[in-house]
Amino acid sequence: MTMFGPGRLFADVQSYAEAGNKQSGGAGDRWTADWTAKRLFSAGFEVDRQTFDVPWFEASHCELTLGDHTIPLVAQPLAVETGEAGLAAPLRLAEIPERLDGAIAVVRLPFRRWSSLVDRAVREPLADALARGANGVILITTGPTGEALLLNVPAGHPVSDKPLALLAPRLAAPVIEAARHGAAAKLALRGRGGIRAAQNIIGRRVRSGRPWLVVSTPRSGWTDCAGERGPGIAMWLALADWMPRAFPQHSLLFLCNSGHEYENLGASHIADKVGPAPGETAFWFHLGANAAARDYQEMPGRLLPLPSADPYRFLMTSPEFVTCAREIFKGQPGLEMAYPSAEGTAGELSEVIKAGYVRHAGIFGAHRHHHAVTDDLSTVTPDPLAATARGVRDLLSAVVS
Repeated sequence: MTMFGPGRLFADVQSYAEAGNKQSGGAGDRWTADWTAKRLFSAGFEVDRQTFDVPWFEASHCELTLGDHTIPLVAQPLAVETGEAGLAAPLRLAEIPERLDGAIAVVRLPFRRWSSLVDRAVREPLADALARGANGVILITTGPTGEALLLNVPAGHPVSDKPLALLAPRLAAPVIEAARHGAAAKLALRGRGGIRAAQNIIGRRVRSGRPWLVVSTPRSGWTDCAGERGPGIAMWLALADWMPRAFPQHSLLFLCNSGHEYENLGASHIADKVGPAPGETAFWFHLGANAAARDYQEMPGRLLPLPSADPYRFLMTSPEFVTCAREIFKGQPGLEMAYPSAEGTAGELSEVIKAGYVRHAGIFGAHRHHHAVTDDLSTVTPDPLAATARGVRDLLSAVVS
């Protein structure tokens, strides 16, 4: 079937990538909402939109001045600004156990593919630095790309009540050295922001009295999100074309959610107000982050691309489908070892399970460019994308009676 072929799938990833930045309610997110809505309508779905509010912030200045040198930083939403004058203060390393009164604390995170400010490994050192009196915080998000990694946050209020910015580890050496000696610095964080509308896209094919099949995927994120979101979007579109004919005895619900970077905000609205009753739902499949992004060799200071899929992805299913899923995805890096979802899930699949949908499966993970500005079309390669899509198709065929 050409809809599951590498050419068709990769072309959809390319279209998604070319829409640009995907922050909720922004231009790229709105374009993708319209595009996916049109594709659902062409596939025979009735299309609705669920609108909700999201915060936004665009930095005009975000930098650290050390003497004659200016080092670019990245504003971490929800941002607290420094004002026009900036924050002039000594730098201090947060890992040194002393008071940080009035200082700009430099928090060095260990090497990881970082995703969320709610993560204890980020939240606790940040809270500790603030509790010891820091007037501002710079987080060094140490990870594979050397870039600053934006972190998912709750939508309601800033996690820090002081200015918080991110520093790319590839630029961090002079800042760390200055912090060792308590050097004077100035942090400038200014911009504009507020509240704007974002939309979940909802497609339905209703067959009266028939059980529901649900397929969901997020589309928003901090960057262009080509590898983080593109493969899930492409597979979701292929399934929307295939499933109406493959499952004529079921009603179909297709969901494309915004608000993901605000701790699954869009998905929480779906679970509360849109999803069918769990007892009327035969199966829910969720396509999350890193459904099929490219793998890389990690070399000092650079990443060398590989033609295979990044194995840091997880396939979680309700317990009765684990054995079947392992057989279908045999040989596919990361997915070949499906796990029962009771062992722990992440992302929007957690919202599905929390809402009571007991027959489910989902893919989620974090590729090496996860949440980095470098997450562009180069992070996806067609053949692993197609292999994953065929696996999803075959799993649905196997578990839906």
